[in-house]
Amino acid sequence: MKGRILVLGAAGRLGYVAAETFRDAGWQVKGLVRPGRAAAVPRRVEAIEAVTRDEAVAAAAGCDVVLNAFNPVITEWQKNALSLAYAAIAAAESNGATLLFPGSVWNYGRGMPPVLDENTPMQPTTRKGAMRVEIEQRIREACDRGMRAVILRGGDFFGGGAGSWFDLVIAKEIGRGRLTYPGPLNVEHAWAYLPDFAETLLQLAEQRANFAPFEVFGFPGHAVTGSEFIATIESVTRATFTQRMMSWWFLKTIGQLMALGRELSELEYLWRVPHRVAGAKLRAAIGDIPDTPLPKAIAESLRAIGYRP
Repeated sequence: MKGRILVLGAAGRLGYVAAETFRDAGWQVKGLVRPGRAAAVPRRVEAIEAVTRDEAVAAAAGCDVVLNAFNPVITEWQKNALSLAYAAIAAAESNGATLLFPGSVWNYGRGMPPVLDENTPMQPTTRKGAMRVEIEQRIREACDRGMRAVILRGGDFFGGGAGSWFDLVIAKEIGRGRLTYPGPLNVEHAWAYLPDFAETLLQLAEQRANFAPFEVFGFPGHAVTGSEFIATIESVTRATFTQRMMSWWFLKTIGQLMALGRELSELEYLWRVPHRVAGAKLRAAIGDIPDTPLPKAIAESLRAIGYRP
């Protein structure tokens, strides 16, 4: 089941890759972006410049699916995330469209168990996690009113361009022979390779008629330790790198004077608490889950940020 999709935030990391994925699968794709950003959407995607909730609702007219790929910068997350989420809900609900939403593991907090599935209790321990839970509650309430929605929950994105922990921290100085990891190397961490995540969103959208009005699926992605992640980088680049640990102490002390430091320091636990996302429900719904082997995913991610060994 194909159709028309409005991608909210089509110039962002997820939005851009998702717009390309749906376009290449034969969907009619509209991409909503901020004024002046129309040229940043993929080719053969109809660009719509908008800033208000009413404009988002109007842009979704005639669409079967709305993807909330809004990506406020982390220093403005608390200010903008809820209002953008409410605009996405309004766009889908007002037009009878199915809402797609990329869920996060932030919802579970520092006490999360090693394996996260659709029944894991949400007990957020950060402001951003609590806001994530609130967004999903508002989505569920809209579904109780008659909207349809699918949440796909995954770990940290990587691949598909710049703007992730992968390129902003781990591989930031790879050209100088250094890798910086954000946590202990023996802790399992959940990653979501963005092209695979976008392909899964596509498959869920095409099977949306088979689902309940409100559905949540876990995207397993790649759950690996820091040692495994770095070893894979060294394997695909055929190089050995100096390894460093990220300076969380700086963010928690001097860094607290800066907005970026305060926001990032909330997320340290994600690198110290082992976790993976279960995919049994997703696999039962769509069959084989898009799963690019980790070496290929890392190699493609390095190429996407311009690294050439």
